[in-house]
Amino acid sequence: MFNQEELSKAHFNQFESLLRLAHISLAGVERIVRLQLDASRQSLEENGKLVRELSQTTDPQQAAQQLNKVTASAVEQVVNHSRNLYEVVSEVQTEVARLTEEQIGQYNKSLISTIDTLAKNAPAGSDSAINAVKSGIAASAAAVNSLTKAAQQVSDFAGSSVKAATTATADAVKSNAKKATSSQV
Repeated sequence: MFNQEELSKAHFNQFESLLRLAHISLAGVERIVRLQLDASRQSLEENGKLVRELSQTTDPQQAAQQLNKVTASAVEQVVNHSRNLYEVVSEVQTEVARLTEEQIGQYNKSLISTIDTLAKNAPAGSDSAINAVKSGIAASAAAVNSLTKAAQQVSDFAGSSVKAATTATADAVKSNAKKATSSQV
């Protein structure tokens, strides 16, 4: 039924898929770590600058204005950082989903090939049963495809909702910071 070459090829393909998954995962982790390090570096620099500025400020109103401005900037940075993290995770998820779809497609092709091989050695009159199995496989592949498309649409909608929410949050913080700064003047 299966020869050594087919089994070897199947194992190699699985190994390649696992290797691709490892590369996708590591690239995602690397991007997230880079984002975190950049955010930490930026925060450290800005906090150092703020401390220097506040230590030279003698007017309490000016100090409050600086703090409001820095707070608004920090919230905006957090929102942007969250958006960037979401984008990285979303891209990694898309790549993993693509890999999974490829694997399912390869599995279905292999399964159909195996059924065809078995059909050649099947007793007479089993054609209808074999066709029913092939039909079931095709229907399940179509269902998986439909579910994948629906999941992608949900993911796209969630992504646009997250972007809209983070933009609204950043805008609200900016607006409140401007109001607080103008009311202190």
